[in-house]
Amino acid sequence: MSTLDATRAELALVVLYLNKAEARDKICRAIQYGSKFVSNGQPGTAQNVDKSTSLARKVFRLFKFVNDLHALISPTPHGTPLPLVLLGKSKNALLSTFLFLDQIVWLSRSGIYKNKERAEQIGRISLFCWMGSSICATLVELGELRRLSASMKKIEKELKGSDKHQNEQYCSKLKKSNDRSLALVKAAIDIVVAVGLLQLAPKKVTPRVTGGFGFASSLISCYQAASFSSEVQDKLKDASLSNKEVVTRGVGGFIIVIK
Repeated sequence: MSTLDATRAELALVVLYLNKAEARDKICRAIQYGSKFVSNGQPGTAQNVDKSTSLARKVFRLFKFVNDLHALISPTPHGTPLPLVLLGKSKNALLSTFLFLDQIVWLSRSGIYKNKERAEQIGRISLFCWMGSSICATLVELGELRRLSASMKKIEKELKGSDKHQNEQYCSKLKKSNDRSLALVKAAIDIVVAVGLLQLAPKKVTPRVTGGFGFASSLISCYQAASFSSEVQDKLKDASLSNKEVVTRGVGGFIIVIK
């Protein structure tokens, strides 16, 4: 086993452990942006909930940058076009950087890191990284959807007059297409949220708009996490019957489940 393979295996175990907090983080995210929508940036109870929940979420995300670091050094599926590979790796690198820098912001807000001015600069840089990763994710999903569409049309031609919805391969690609369409919507929404948090267009993307889009994105994340949990449970059931190792990709990175 090469050094890179050993590193990937070790990181995968860390990812498995860290992903237990994923669902709770998404729920807190919905509360955070829901509160931001209600407060509209005005002082009060809703704004206090927004700020306190935001700080609490940073604890859930401690060392979460390992997820995308693992994805960054992991091989891509065979046959993936080079532009999509580069965009995917860029997304992983930017998101990992965002999560790493966000820990410094948490240290500042907790009173451990004393340089507040530097922490604010790091906070803005981290948000720009998140916006960049969302842009890359949007482009990746568009590219993958185009590939899936071409593949589905090819299957339709092969089936001719047969019922395509009875074909297992077609149904599998249709499900992937639906999942990626949802991921595309979420990535596009996150770009708007990042613009709002960075106040790049304060007149158009107000705190209420940011909160509304963020809440919608959070609901999608909760749905994706729930769908993934169901998928893993099904794979574990199959593995328990066949004594096989389950290897699958989670919402935040790669997960390896060993029976």
